[in-house]
Order: sequence, then structure tokens, then C-alpha cells
Amino acid sequence: MKTMNTLKTLPLGALMLAGLSSASSFATENIAIRADEAGAKELSAIKVQANAESDKPDGMRATATRVGKVLQDPHDVPQAITSVTQTMLQEQQVGSLKEALRNVSGLSFNAAEGGRSGDNMNLRGFYTFGDMYLDGIRDTAQYNRETFNLEQVDVLRGAGAMLFGRGQAGGVINQVSKTPKLYAQHSVSATMGNNNYKEFTADLNQPLAQDAAIRVNLMQRDEGSWRSNPTTGTEPDIHRKGLAVSLALNQQTDHQFWINYLNLRTNDNPDYGVSFDAATRAPGEKLPVHYFWGNDRTFDKSDTSMTTLVYEYKISSTSQLRTQLRMADYDRSYWAKTPNLTTPPNALGGIGGNQTRISNYKTTTLQSDYSTKLYAGGMKHDIIAGFEYLKEEGYRKGLQNFGTTDAPDFRPYQEATTGTANAFNGKSYAVYAQDTVEFMPKWKATAGVRRDQMDATYSSATSPSLNFGENSYRTALSFHPDDTTHYYVGWSDSFSPTADLYQLTVKAQPPERSDVLEIGAKWMLLDGNLALRAAVYQATKNWERNADLESTAAILTKKRRTNGLELEAAGRVTDNWEVFAGLAFMDARILEVAENINATTGVVTLANAGYEGKRARNTPRYTFNLWTTYQLGGGWKLGGGLEAKGDREATNPSGSGAVPMLDGVYTPNTAPAYVRWDAMAMYEAKSWTLRVNLKNLFDTVYYDSIYDNGGFTVPGTRRAVTATVEYKF
Repeated sequence: MKTMNTLKTLPLGALMLAGLSSASSFATENIAIRADEAGAKELSAIKVQANAESDKPDGMRATATRVGKVLQDPHDVPQAITSVTQTMLQEQQVGSLKEALRNVSGLSFNAAEGGRSGDNMNLRGFYTFGDMYLDGIRDTAQYNRETFNLEQVDVLRGAGAMLFGRGQAGGVINQVSKTPKLYAQHSVSATMGNNNYKEFTADLNQPLAQDAAIRVNLMQRDEGSWRSNPTTGTEPDIHRKGLAVSLALNQQTDHQFWINYLNLRTNDNPDYGVSFDAATRAPGEKLPVHYFWGNDRTFDKSDTSMTTLVYEYKISSTSQLRTQLRMADYDRSYWAKTPNLTTPPNALGGIGGNQTRISNYKTTTLQSDYSTKLYAGGMKHDIIAGFEYLKEEGYRKGLQNFGTTDAPDFRPYQEATTGTANAFNGKSYAVYAQDTVEFMPKWKATAGVRRDQMDATYSSATSPSLNFGENSYRTALSFHPDDTTHYYVGWSDSFSPTADLYQLTVKAQPPERSDVLEIGAKWMLLDGNLALRAAVYQATKNWERNADLESTAAILTKKRRTNGLELEAAGRVTDNWEVFAGLAFMDARILEVAENINATTGVVTLANAGYEGKRARNTPRYTFNLWTTYQLGGGWKLGGGLEAKGDREATNPSGSGAVPMLDGVYTPNTAPAYVRWDAMAMYEAKSWTLRVNLKNLFDTVYYDSIYDNGGFTVPGTRRAVTATVEYKF
């Protein structure tokens, strides 16, 4: 087995060179670096082997991440990180980002908050829809993301505002794009399965010159469902197409360039699930669980387009400047039917409510990060500093009903002729700096600060503007008794002025502020092939905003807290056996109820004090995930795993009305706990691979996402079988 112990001492310049042969730096295990033991400031010789053998994936243990703004081994970051690698994405036949994130412990899924259909998750009990990133740049629009163009997915747990700006206490989800390599490598794959599942992907990488290459990724995915409208046969189906193109230039010089383009189009039929039953506080059973309330005309259409320019200037072997410019445009329009508890759906769409939206969101982002390693005051310093500019333009409105209440007829991008659109225009500026100091052998201290300034206008008469300036901090103390062990204690905070791009408080109230204290340990075992981590944390949020766009209450809770424990293992146990597992325990409580201000009278209304001490919504007490594979020999590999979650409550604690009770006991709407088992069998030859995946092996009925305010919950996939053929050339 190859040793990875040298990764602990990888200087930044070497890691950046390694990134030239792999977009996600999977080649770092083949980089040999020897630093002068006497404390030399310059790097020794660096050997980079740019070929297919050196660029093979990590397996289940990621060896590099950029969630700390610079490329480094996750083992060295004094904060909990979970990475879903390319190997896992392929072995599990993952299409959507949501499926990829099932591998992340402590994470749960939300359903269509206030019309928020699209990727919407809770991490450590806190919303993450404002903490989505693509290659370190904010990607907060509401749409359904795919993984065909991703090398890996990194989750930085805890408050990340010092590194990324406004956000929540749960963490940051960063998608890492595939980028060109300096050798030819091509693959195409085709997948078919039950429920009319069909998917085609292509990953085509071609060098154009000695220091230039292009990479093209293509995807088309069509998928039906086990749920359907009993009168029309309509299913909540999925139809998605994607194109990602990346051009790399000057890759063997000190001035490196990338031009990246991504386009993703969806044409889905959205599923809002089933209603909770007020008599039982459980998912309704008065109608069959396979009933779907959409019809042949309901839709969810989106068009996402991003163009990114990246420039890296290698100033020296220990210093570099990385600058990114992105222009993104997100168009979306949808009409979804909400479920009814007792009346079955009909062909005309008159049963159930209507959720409609047309929206456009445009962003322009410029960020530049400088990193260097130096000696000062007799100590080693790892310094990063940078600035960011973000321009946002948002617009949303309901759709026009060309039909009637009993036979509604909403059409894509045909906005309502009445009512006022919600519009948002904002400009944000930020600067930050962080220093990690090795103040004595085996001990490092990290301190960072960031200043964000935002000026925004909003179409609300009660809150037409927002101007704020906030500081964010990050501190940590690390102890490395040896290269394989890392103990740390860290504190970080975050802020959010609105909790949502479109939601401003009706009168001036303090911004959301969160802080996270985390104590953790990371170990490298078996010659660096197996990574273990453990973390205990306390995350506290003040003045939590309501994320439901349709809610009249601005403040959800005044103060709440999550205390948690996380355990994780990732990597290779033997030459043939790999494992990825995560266990999370969470105790999430409301400490103080909301204070809301009437927009007209200015009167402050307190939420029902009965919510104090109650569990925070959509936060299971435990989650567990496992994926493991065994190489049998002769090209055969078997794998399997499970996803388990405790029950999750759906409540709206911001109101002054009575708390939900049954038989004198506090009983909110609750999605039950579940366990989902998956399995995989694969045969791999030199140029082709055959893989069969079974998801939800035992055909369990489970509910994987809930509408937080309590109305409904969405069932997960029943048993699904897919067969994939991949050809490499």
C-alpha cells in the first residue's frame, strides 16, 4: 500500500502543482516532497507525474480539499470535514447532489419550503440552502443540482463565515468541478433501470498542447417514479440535461488559466408528497402512499448557466494568487400541487393546493485569494488573505392562472398579471485575512477575521433597503503529536442579515448570529490509508430568521442550540476492503422563542413559550450512514451500505397560537425513523465496466424530506434497480 504520511508536510506550492494533473488533486499521493529538517524556507525538488496511473481516484478517502481556501489535506484542517469522493459517486450510481449528500451524517432534507423546490438541506440542525458553493463561489439559487461534472463534494462543518461570508451554523457544502488533465482520457456510460430510468454521460478529456487541455462533460437523465396520479397515470418524473466545458491553458507555467462553462436544464414534474394527519401527527394513511397530486400539466423548469474564469499566479514556490470571476444566471418556473389528506387527486388538478413561481437570479462574483508560507519572529506562518465582490439581482412572482379553481391552468414563465413581484438587488464587499502559526513544535494556532459590507434594495414597502457591516472570526488551536494524529479545538461564528435572499425583517432587528465551539480529533491509520475523525460541538444561533418565503413571521426563534457528537471513518482497511461510515448524534433545542414585529403597528408579539425547550424542527436525534466495498479479484467488486435517520419533527415555533398536542402531550407532525439499504455488484475490465445497483433493497416505505412548517412530507424512492455500462478509451 502506498504511504500518505508525507501529505502532512505538503507545502502549498507543491499542492498547486499537483492540481495540474488532477482537478481535485487526486494525484497528491504520488507527489514526493522533502522539506529541510533544519527549517529551510524553500521547497526541495518536486516530482509530478502527469499520467493516468498517477491520477487515479483516492477511493473513499479524500486527500485534498479547498474548503479552507487553499489546497490541503483534510487531516490538517482544524474543523470537521466530510468529503464524498468520485469513487463513491460512481459506485453508488449517484445522479443528483441530493443522493450524494445521503453519505453525510448529521444531514436531513427539507421539502419545498415556501415554494423552495430544489436542493434544500439541514446540517447539524441548521439550514444550508444559503451555504451552497461551486468551486468556492456562492451558488445559492434554488435548483436541483447534478453530479455529472463533479470530482467530489466537500462539506465543511460549523460556521464558515470568516472564509465564505454570510451563512449558517451548520456548515458549507462545496461542489468541486472536474477540470482538464494533460493526458487523453475519455469515457461514456449508459444506465437503465426500473421506473423508466435512463441516463447517458460522457467525460471527454483531450490535451490540446503541451500545457493546454479541454474537458467536456455531458449528461442526460430521465426518471419516472413509483408514485402516480390515479386518474391520469402522471408521475413526478425527472428530465435533465447538462453540459460542462473546461479549458485549461498555460498549465506548466507560473500563469495558469481555466475557462469553465456549465449549463443545466431541468424539466421535472415536482412531487410535494403526502399530507400529515392531524389526528395522528404522522404521514396520512387515508389514501394510498403512491398517490401523486400533480397532473400532465404541472411542471418544474429551470435553466442554469455559469461562466467562470480562473487565474492562478505562482509567485514563488510558497506563494500564489488565485482569482476567480463568475457570471451566473438562474431561470426557473414551476407549478406544483400540494397533497390532500382525504380527497384523491383528479385529472383537472382541482384537488390540492397550488404552488407557483417564476424567478430569475443573476450573480456576478469576483474573488481573489493570496496565500503564502513564511518565517517571521522565529515561527512558521501560513497566511491567506483575500477580497470578494458579489452583485446579486433577484426577481420572483407567482404565475397567472388561465383556468379556474377547479381546473387550474398555469403555464411556464407566464407571470401573474396581479400582485407585486418581489425584487432584490444587492452588492456585497468583503476582505479577510487568516494566519496559522506554528508557535512551537507540534503546536499551531489559527486566527482569522473577515469584514462583510452589504448594500441592498428590496421591493417591500416595510423594508425597502438593507445596509449592514459585519465581522466574522475563526480561531483554532491544533496539536500534532505526529504526522498521523491531529487534536484541535476551534471556535467560529457566522451571520446572516436575512436568512434568505428575499426575506428582510419588517423593522430593524438584529441579524442572525451563530457561533460554534468544536473539539475534535483526526487520526491516520494503516499507513495513511484509513482516516478516522471524531468531533463534539455546540452550535448556537440567535435571531433565527424564517426561511419560508410565504411566512408572515420574520423571526423563527430568538435563540436555539445544537449539541452534537460525530464519528467518521473513510478509506482502505485492506488492499481489497474500503469503507466510508458516519455517525451523528444531535440534541437540538429551542432556548428562547421568537419576537416578531407587526409591520403596521410596530407591536412586538412573542411566540408561544411552550416551544421553549422543545426539539428543533427537522433535526433527527441520530443519523448513520455506511458504504463499503470488497474487491473479490478477477475484476469483481461487491458493495453495500445503509442510510438511517431518526424521526424528524415538522413545526412552526414562531406563532403565538397553541403548541401541537395529542392527549395532553406535545406532539408535532413527525416523519418516522427509517433505514434504507443499498447494494452494488461491479465487474471492471481494462476498458469497460459493468455495474448493477439496488437502492432501497428491501423496498421500505420511508419519508426522506419534510415541509418544516408541518404540512406534508415526501416519500423516498422505493426499490430501484439500475444497470450501468461504462466504456473508457
